[in-house]
Amino acid sequence: MKRKSIRNRHLTALFLAMSMPFCSVALGQAPPTAEAQTTAASTTEKGLAALKANQPQQALDLFEQALQANPNDAVANLLAATAAVSLYKGNLAVKYAEKSREIDPNNWKVHTTLVAAYAAAGKKEQRDQERETLRKLHDDPHAPDAMQTKGFLLEMFPVKQYRIEAIEYFQPVEKFHIYYRFLIRNAEGKRVWQIDVESNDFDESSWAKAHPDEAAAGKRQFQLVGEDQDLHMDYRMFSGPPDYDAIRAQAVDVIQAQTAPFPRETAP
Repeated sequence: MKRKSIRNRHLTALFLAMSMPFCSVALGQAPPTAEAQTTAASTTEKGLAALKANQPQQALDLFEQALQANPNDAVANLLAATAAVSLYKGNLAVKYAEKSREIDPNNWKVHTTLVAAYAAAGKKEQRDQERETLRKLHDDPHAPDAMQTKGFLLEMFPVKQYRIEAIEYFQPVEKFHIYYRFLIRNAEGKRVWQIDVESNDFDESSWAKAHPDEAAAGKRQFQLVGEDQDLHMDYRMFSGPPDYDAIRAQAVDVIQAQTAPFPRETAP
């Protein structure tokens, strides 16, 4: 079965779209010299280049070097958290992301990193608090950038040899109403497949008529489908609430059961 897959253009920039550096100085602490600030900024730029080149450990080393010179650089702290998430170092990611929030509490992008940091650290309660904060910001006319964003990177985790990036959408997107998207990348960071969690109106309407009590309780029928350009694969259907952890488990099962390479793994 084939179906035209609609490209989602904003996902790769979820972590890296940062504002200009913001710095503060703790009480009783001398501000960094102009030379130290320049050196730290240059080191941060090198770290960002390494992060974009899928070299998170090198990036983290550079960000930490920059933070030695200027520990109150909000952007360097946030990027260090991003690199730590890419390395699955959850507690370290939380440390840097919380520091960035302390320095720059009004930057909504801090929350997009905090949610993934808490997820990586296994801090489910804090993760879900940040998810709720992001939803409120998405509905806040005083946060136009957040309102224009369709979703956010909720979690990054390994399955077998793959890195999985879980995207949550504020509202279901595209024709078939995608609630979550799991991007599957190889060791080089190349996207080799994606699994979408859909609940389209046509199937949902038929299911709700057949299961009125479950529908009244807020449950839905979902489909896990694989997508890549013109390729489409139906994996499984299940019903339940749109709970991320339950849906994540379903997606992980599908990836674990994959024995052949994903289509783009063998593509030139």
